[in-house]
Amino acid sequence: MKEAEYYENLDNERVRCKLCPIYCIITPDKCGQCRGRKNINGKLYAINFGETTSTAMDTIEKKPLYHFHPGKLILSISPNSCNIKCPWCQNAEISQMEFSTRFVSPEDMVGIAIKNTSFGIAYTYTEPLTWFEYLKETGRIAKDRGLKNVLVTNGMINEQPLLDILPLIDAMNIDIKSMNPDVYKRIVKGDLDTVLNTIRISKKHCHIEITNLLIPELNDSKEDISKLIDFVEDIGKDTPLHFSRYFPHYKWTAPSTPASTIVMAYKMAKERLHYVYVGNIFMQDISNNTYCPDCNNLLVERSFMSGRIVGVNDAKCSKCGRKVDIVMT
Repeated sequence: MKEAEYYENLDNERVRCKLCPIYCIITPDKCGQCRGRKNINGKLYAINFGETTSTAMDTIEKKPLYHFHPGKLILSISPNSCNIKCPWCQNAEISQMEFSTRFVSPEDMVGIAIKNTSFGIAYTYTEPLTWFEYLKETGRIAKDRGLKNVLVTNGMINEQPLLDILPLIDAMNIDIKSMNPDVYKRIVKGDLDTVLNTIRISKKHCHIEITNLLIPELNDSKEDISKLIDFVEDIGKDTPLHFSRYFPHYKWTAPSTPASTIVMAYKMAKERLHYVYVGNIFMQDISNNTYCPDCNNLLVERSFMSGRIVGVNDAKCSKCGRKVDIVMT
């Protein structure tokens, strides 16, 4: 446990958390919406500091990050907290409910990464931004020792703490739930504008990829998909976009996303973006390989959530010499 950053004191020993746009006002002995920050005697504490639900070695492609050190393994860890309430959450057991954790100090976590020859640490599975103090301390040690820091996040963080943490971050996959503000406000209890602002700012500081889980009759219309493509194109058509297939889970019972919807979204995006991928589904007619946008040379070959660089020499396409949009150093 550690005193939290980004909060202010109010009357009657209440505090207001200022880490994310929910701005929870927390009375003594209560936690905020994320369950990771608690008011103890008028001070806000990160009670989740160092408490991790999971420690595993994953391929970087599982995050998913397809344009960041393809094929490498990365230590993946997570807190038992999240600041939004997706009723379809695939990791609800560790993000939305109390789950057993074990304490691993920042120094020890970096040591685990080094021992397992990981090229970095991925803060993932739940919502790493609710682990802000631990992420900041562990990330600093990791960076000092030559490791990469990766976030798989919902992007729900206020601008000042985001700018505080970004110098430590090398790559992010940010999940856009919907381009409809009402879906954020009414269903997931978040804020779309904050998420889009996080992406715009982060794109200037580190490698960014975007994921969109397509959910029937919620965010899967042509209009919804087009708005998402508009946004990604605006921040840069070199930004990888991942469409992921939804399956019923937790509190959401809508049927699984039809394959035809995935195909539609993929084709719409490929008309305007350089790199589009699909997840949670195998489709014979859609490849998750990476090709050069100029000459269509195969750059990275993928199979079973792992990548292999095949068409890159000195960070350039081996056929036409175009600089590749892939981070490899």
